[in-house]
Amino acid sequence: MSARVLIVDDLFPNLKLLETKLTVEYFDVVSAMNGPDALAICEKGLCDIVLLDVMMPGMDGFEVCRRIKSTPTTAHLPVVMVTALDQPSDRLRGLDAGADDFLTKPIDDTALLARVRSLVRLKAITDELRSRAMSSRVGDPLAAAAAETGQNANLLIVEDRRSAADRLAAALGQYHCVEVENDPHKALVKATDGAYDLVLVSLDLAGFDGLRLCSQLRSLDRTRTLPVVMIADPGDRARIMRGLDLGVHDYLVRPIDRNELVARVRTQVRRRRFAHSLRESVQASMELAVTDGLTGLHNRRYLDSHLAGLFSEPSLRGRPVAVLLLDIDRFKSINDRFGHEAGDEVLRDFAARIRAQTRGVDVVARFGGEEIVIVVPDTRLDGARQVAERIRERIEVVPFPIHRGTSTIDVTVSIGVAERLPGDETPGDLLKRADTALYRAKKEGRNRVVAAAA
Repeated sequence: MSARVLIVDDLFPNLKLLETKLTVEYFDVVSAMNGPDALAICEKGLCDIVLLDVMMPGMDGFEVCRRIKSTPTTAHLPVVMVTALDQPSDRLRGLDAGADDFLTKPIDDTALLARVRSLVRLKAITDELRSRAMSSRVGDPLAAAAAETGQNANLLIVEDRRSAADRLAAALGQYHCVEVENDPHKALVKATDGAYDLVLVSLDLAGFDGLRLCSQLRSLDRTRTLPVVMIADPGDRARIMRGLDLGVHDYLVRPIDRNELVARVRTQVRRRRFAHSLRESVQASMELAVTDGLTGLHNRRYLDSHLAGLFSEPSLRGRPVAVLLLDIDRFKSINDRFGHEAGDEVLRDFAARIRAQTRGVDVVARFGGEEIVIVVPDTRLDGARQVAERIRERIEVVPFPIHRGTSTIDVTVSIGVAERLPGDETPGDLLKRADTALYRAKKEGRNRVVAAAA
């Protein structure tokens, strides 16, 4: 997978060394020799991942990282700190600044490529969600990501050594809800059934390969997006690299620094919640595309698509289906006498009462203005007429509140009913007969149900 890698280092030989290593692996490389230039490149969207040297004059790497991660438009960029410092306090400072990982000089080629590829994969998934979420203009998921604390998460620790599990739980329990499981088979079941935000897996489980559990968590539909953090021994370098290739999100090496553990878990939880907020935004945009904003019913676009499926799908063409076309009587006079706000209140209540009288399999959609269509599958004309009469009575007998409940008005509805006939070739044929029946209901005095003749 190719990507644009930004290398930030004030020493030219270091820049060229990393550039050579990455170019050979078909990555595109851009470079900056100071913090302000690096921030400008990030803000212009010219990179997919940042390899950031810590020790730079003026603005050091910690400050650059902090600014990248605190700006909504760049907070999603993965940042790997490249440093000669390997003290836990230095790593903690970088993680607090928002760094996604560390590489220690001299840089190991295998670790470099494994880290870059892992983070680029994650970013590619996130970018697709970001694009869809931002185009929908539902909320501001980027601002939410920058404000996320990464605390109060539900964590599952898979560790069969009691003392190690207790230390992990004690460190993380101050900020999160922690559960420990020593059986990897039970842990997999819990992870798929539970609402966890992250799983920590010891690679040194007795009689079981921890990497297998990591692989299973990454491959199952229910846990594919669940962050997984490996806990490894110092000699497990090859298995760590294998885990990263499998898609594991992060790792910790024993002895585990308490502060680094807390910081790395916080980073992964923040990233998960960011991705979740993006998915919710995308889902909301999809719902808005087929939902009427005023009534909450399906809109005309959804209705047309649904009816088209009933007429084009071979398995559905032979099944009975009926439609009800409803129109509020004298709705214009409601708007004229009481105002359009009162008219909107009536429409919302009208839609709610219809939903209460229909089944989950029925499709209720706003057809236009005060007209609503109900598609009633597996129902003949007589059954549909009974549904229509029940709705008509419900509208008539209970007055509609308006002006925020300070007064009420009486409302009635006229309904035309039609069922699909063998000669119907398109949804338009069915809707036309329902519309004709509705016209008759209006002409015959309103507040009534009329069924179309066969």
